[in-house]
Amino acid sequence: MTPSHDRFRQSPYTDINNEERREWLRIEDRLLLEYRRSDEPAEAMNAHLPPATEDTIATAVSKPTIDLLVRAGETFAGSPLLPWVSKIDWMLETILKSLVKSHPGSVAIARLTDVDISAGGLGFDTPRQFQAEDLLVLKVILPPFSMIEATARIIRVTPAERDSTGYHVATQFVELGGDEQELIIRHILQVQAERLRARKAAH
Repeated sequence: MTPSHDRFRQSPYTDINNEERREWLRIEDRLLLEYRRSDEPAEAMNAHLPPATEDTIATAVSKPTIDLLVRAGETFAGSPLLPWVSKIDWMLETILKSLVKSHPGSVAIARLTDVDISAGGLGFDTPRQFQAEDLLVLKVILPPFSMIEATARIIRVTPAERDSTGYHVATQFVELGGDEQELIIRHILQVQAERLRARKAAH
């Protein structure tokens, strides 16, 4: 694959180095996330997490549609497509819940995870003990339906603040497409604008 620094040359943010980019655009967020070490098979994705439950399935299926409603507001709420999207969500959720009941542990699904995300990397808590320099394959869903796939190097592992038995890993993207980087930047700017509007409205 093309190294990330080559892909960054296609971006209008070329004049910002990796360290500056990470500090310049960074937010804390809750996103659907999947991850595994790069030397593990695809089936190992999320294998270290507790088995999916009806609650985690419902959250994973409904979040993109909820995000779309929040972003589009009345435009999508009044759309004739909404009942169809809701029906698809219901059908998918029903199928996955049935699979979990009949074959526990058979459903690998993205989990809603507290993260800090920037154009340069991703940080998150995990119950699994990784090592600095491990390479991870990450899949992140940005609201409402944008899938980001990247390879990231772990640059730091520390005890998790929220979970005394877990770890917080800080990663730096080493393989990330220019288009995907732009999606991350756009998402961060949109979330920052939404939070600023919410703060102004609260005062």
